[in-house]
Amino acid sequence: MSFELDRDGLALLPGLIDPAQLSVMQFLAEAHSGAGTRIFGNPRLEAWLKGGPVGATVRAIFGREVRPVRAILFDKNAEANWALGWHQDRTIAVRQQVRDEPGFDHWTIKSGVAHVEPPFSFIEKMVTARIHLDDVNDDNGPLLVSPGSHRFGRIGEADVDETVERCGTAACLAGRGDVWLYRTAILHASDKSRSEAPRRVLQVDYSSDDLPGQLEWLGIG
Repeated sequence: MSFELDRDGLALLPGLIDPAQLSVMQFLAEAHSGAGTRIFGNPRLEAWLKGGPVGATVRAIFGREVRPVRAILFDKNAEANWALGWHQDRTIAVRQQVRDEPGFDHWTIKSGVAHVEPPFSFIEKMVTARIHLDDVNDDNGPLLVSPGSHRFGRIGEADVDETVERCGTAACLAGRGDVWLYRTAILHASDKSRSEAPRRVLQVDYSSDDLPGQLEWLGIG
């Protein structure tokens, strides 16, 4: 089944990352292992995510102003195996807490980084890229998405199951070097891996918005 980014909220970019670039990502994966490692203070990676094939593709779709604002490495394996229920990503990573900015709520600290839930209009305009460092099949915990659910805005917890039933589900299977793009607001989930095969993914959020007041994106560099 093929998907369209605007209609379905996701699209597959097969073989976007060539083997030489994957070797750089492999080094990154070896340096940052864990269930979900937030990566920042890495200007080399930020430059690649801006100017490399992923950034170029995202800019071609969303405009020159879009840039990477958060990167998380997910390394699902026998020692770190997890499942996630259906949800929307609603938080962003910022440089520091600014608690008096209207509409920015539910502050948390994750891996030493300040996160906050912005007005959902910020999330609706964002796009997320998943760069696959390993093959992903039905057995090793692929991302599950509900196509078209990004068009329903902020979905309350009580409405999640009904929305998934209405929109259906799809598994984001991929080969090493493939990239999935999806609207950050899409409902998604993940099952535990049933395989010993590694499933490493670099997930990158892109935005073209500036944050108001004293708030600043944490960024990657």
